[in-house]
Amino acid sequence: MLTTWRLDPVALVAIILAAGLYTAGVVAARRAGVRWGALRILAFFALGLGSYAWISFGFLGAWSHDLRWAFTTRVALLLFVVPSLIVLGKPVTLARAALSGLPLRTLDRVLNSWPVRLMGNAVFAPLFALSAFLLFLTPVAYVLRDNLWSEWTITLLVPLLGLLMVLPIIEQSMMRTSFFITIEFMLAFVELIMDAIPAILLRLNTHVLDHAPALVGAFPGWFPNPLRDQQLSGDLLWLIAEVTDVPVLIILLMRWMRTDRHEAKAMDDLSDEQMDALMQQHLRRMNMVQAASASEDSEADDATS
Repeated sequence: MLTTWRLDPVALVAIILAAGLYTAGVVAARRAGVRWGALRILAFFALGLGSYAWISFGFLGAWSHDLRWAFTTRVALLLFVVPSLIVLGKPVTLARAALSGLPLRTLDRVLNSWPVRLMGNAVFAPLFALSAFLLFLTPVAYVLRDNLWSEWTITLLVPLLGLLMVLPIIEQSMMRTSFFITIEFMLAFVELIMDAIPAILLRLNTHVLDHAPALVGAFPGWFPNPLRDQQLSGDLLWLIAEVTDVPVLIILLMRWMRTDRHEAKAMDDLSDEQMDALMQQHLRRMNMVQAASASEDSEADDATS
């Protein structure tokens, strides 16, 4: 686990680009008078890019082709763990501090676009994770780990998708009401169950699901047989999916408490006249809804007659 390594050129290029952009952002932010903390820099490089390098260059990357549990564990870590560690460095906040003018407006447009808002929605994450993990129950899993192009695509695309799902939660780039955050919190509990379904099926099946051919050649004596390899992949996938959901639940709870406190303060700051105006506006809307409902009922009765 500690001495096995291989060079992944795609991951190396991604690390160099990410490190260069983050460093340029820190320099630009300091020139603009924004002091960027050392802990954020350390978190981005050591935890974020460091974990990405360990997964890509280390044991999991080296044996991803031959070991099913190394492949599934690599995908799960790239989707859940690496993005969560990268955003500890607050890259979006840094970009906003470093950019100005047209680049900043472009960044805001991208973050507020419907694809990013869709992927940052709490409904999208569990459905995407479930559909992705269900592929591990099919022969597609072996096709993905046996193809060099799919391996490179996974190296780049999976962490990017994970970032798009976790950035709105941790960076708070989208405003939410307390009611919406409550719905997100409930859906996160549903995700705890949904993520476990593919892993449990991998663990309990008594035959190899991806139809991978028997390994040919000289391999270490600790290599598991194909069925045990599949069971190990289910064990680790279940562990990673469940453990990484806990920080999301904590963050959503903290966001709900903060948003609820902010909304309560906003209501307390209203004057009596403003509260009365809001109440009258609410009553007018209720009367309009009731009138529309009564009109529809009357039309339905006339049609029946």
